[in-house]
This record gives sequence, C-alpha cells and structure tokens, in this order.
Amino acid sequence: MTTHDMPTSGHATSPSGPCRRTVVATLGAAGLAAALTACGGGDADDSAESTGSTAPAKGGAEKGGAGGAVLADTSDIPVGGGKIFKDEGVVVTQPTKGEFKAFSNRCTHKGCPVTSVEGGTINCPCHGSKFSIADGSVKHPPAPSPLPPADISVDGKSIKLA
Repeated sequence: MTTHDMPTSGHATSPSGPCRRTVVATLGAAGLAAALTACGGGDADDSAESTGSTAPAKGGAEKGGAGGAVLADTSDIPVGGGKIFKDEGVVVTQPTKGEFKAFSNRCTHKGCPVTSVEGGTINCPCHGSKFSIADGSVKHPPAPSPLPPADISVDGKSIKLA
C-alpha cells in the first residue's frame, strides 16, 4: 500500500492498535480531567476548617438578626490563625486578639479554594500561594493579587456574615 492508498480520514487503525490521533485525543481528555480535579476540594467535609480541624463551626448556617448568618463564636477563631467556611466562601481570621478579618476563600491565581490557615498565612494547595491573615496580601506567589475582603460583623461573641 502506498501513501496515496492510505485512508484520508486519519482514523485508520493498524493491525497493532488504534491510530495516533485516537490515542492523543484520549490522553488529552485524561489530562484535562486531572487538571480539573487538582483545583477541586477533597472528599472530606471541610465546610469549616481551622488549622487541621474539620469540625463544623458553632452556629453553622444559623441565621442571626440583621447582621446575617452566624458563622462562629469569637472563641472558635484562634488568635494568629483562622477558620475556613467552604459553604459560605469565606475565611475568618484573628490576626491579633479581638481583631477579626474575613476574606474570600478562592485563590486569586486560579480560583482554587484555600484549605488551611497556619503559620500566619491562608494557604492554597493548588500552586502554593499564601496570603496574610491580617490583610489578605500575597505572602508567596503565584497569586497575582490579595484575597478580596469579605464583610463580617462581630456581635457580642458571634461572628456574622454581613
């Protein structure tokens, strides 16, 4: 068979297996699935994580007054650390005693959810970005910009989503 006698569809198979185009297309789909999985969350219930804890925060989705949903008690947020509220899309931190801050839980690099707060930073597992618990600024790239602030209010001992 000469090259002029080959099928023009490009999908011919040889006696040894599928054509190169089929193999490349299959591998490309598998690679895309792996890439999408890398930015997803884990299987564990991480709706409220804090320095390794996966226990739900007190108050969870309980509705507060005019201030919004109660996320947690102030005592649930460690000084120098924070807690991630996956379902609400926020991270609440306490950089210094009595000072509470909140930020989006989505990394500004590729939109992956952050998964831990430790060592004074909010950490993204996808590509290693780290953000300050005090102001959301980038402490370790590749994130190009700070985490956007989120609105919370502290009412007595309750932290509420505004």
